[in-house]
Amino acid sequence: MMHTRSARRSDRSRQSLPGAHLPTAALPTAALLTAALVLILAACAPTTPAPLAPSPTPSPTPFEMECTILPYALDVSATMSAFIDESAHVRGRQDAPVTMLVFTDFQCSGCAVLADAITQVQADHPDDLRLIVRYLPDTGDKSLLAMQAAEAAHLQGMFWEMYALLFTRQPEWYALAPADFPAWLGEQADDLGLDAARFLSDMSGEEVQARLQAVIDTAATLTLSPPLLYLNSTSPYSGMADASSLDQMVRLAMLEADKFHTCPRWVIDPQKEYLATLDTTRGEVVLQLFPQKALLAVNNFIFLARAGWYDGITFHRTEADFVIQTGDPSATGYGNPGYYFSSELAPDLTFDTAGMLAMANVGQDTNGSQFFINLAPTPQLNGQFTIFGQVLSGLEVLQSLSAGEALIHVTIDER
Repeated sequence: MMHTRSARRSDRSRQSLPGAHLPTAALPTAALLTAALVLILAACAPTTPAPLAPSPTPSPTPFEMECTILPYALDVSATMSAFIDESAHVRGRQDAPVTMLVFTDFQCSGCAVLADAITQVQADHPDDLRLIVRYLPDTGDKSLLAMQAAEAAHLQGMFWEMYALLFTRQPEWYALAPADFPAWLGEQADDLGLDAARFLSDMSGEEVQARLQAVIDTAATLTLSPPLLYLNSTSPYSGMADASSLDQMVRLAMLEADKFHTCPRWVIDPQKEYLATLDTTRGEVVLQLFPQKALLAVNNFIFLARAGWYDGITFHRTEADFVIQTGDPSATGYGNPGYYFSSELAPDLTFDTAGMLAMANVGQDTNGSQFFINLAPTPQLNGQFTIFGQVLSGLEVLQSLSAGEALIHVTIDER
């Protein structure tokens, strides 16, 4: 079911709450992605605690685990495909998990910024992203000429080469007079390996003119301005257009296919003992789980571990003398398994010693898949996060890990 995901460092400050400001929907807004976090956390020397004794009275085993199923992105491939016609240019696999639909104009400066960001994201996700480009003419004096150039290049099978050239060298031709632009384009066409004479002829030919007229007619019915981006959604994307932000959105969109849309199955016996071994790039970490203290969290953790959710993901957050956090296959720090479940705050479980295993959350009853381990006493976190286990060995391994290093596999030992 799962596959190894590429690592990306998450840049959160030490003043952050573990897992704070994760999205409450499948795709977060830019405001959620950039919201500031508010607790100031202390740092102390880490110690290795002794295992806690089990509670003498086990909790009853429920027949099913209750949770809140989160909204998830619908399959919009059919909707996106409706925009693929003679006026569109498409790059990427038809069955790619992420589709970007862009309405653009070559003389629009914001369109150039967006095109550069998308190019970077495509380079990082060559098999996962499909790009659909359509024109939305702006008011630039050379907008239509640039589109004619791209369409003339298309007739020689080189649309994407001209597309990249027009955007990357936009500052060079932006200030040219319209009358001087065709000569400049002819020089570039020759450098690209196009038949320059045919290219210049096609720019004013009937086929290119007919294609552009269709674009102009469609644009006349719209009250929109470029750039306009849709990302696996029928609503325009309104977040930041830099490569890092788009990369986060692509990773979160890719995660949708792996999410669960039902509550976790019941997989544990609370009267048994459970150990978990985290196999990391720096070595193994052994955890004792507390099913009699945090029944739901332990069942969820074991369910996800056995389903492969944690295989090949990264520690997206590491804070020296504070916490290390993982559990998000998107490596953004905003991913979830498709549901939330209730908090379990046992009063006798605290962060007064290092090595406590806890669920990250965005508030009461918003546990998902992300978890953290405190690397030093952090009593200021007490009473806010479900503690469901403790490090038995390997705390030094966790302290040596850097953000972006891998959690290879989680092995569960039932006794």
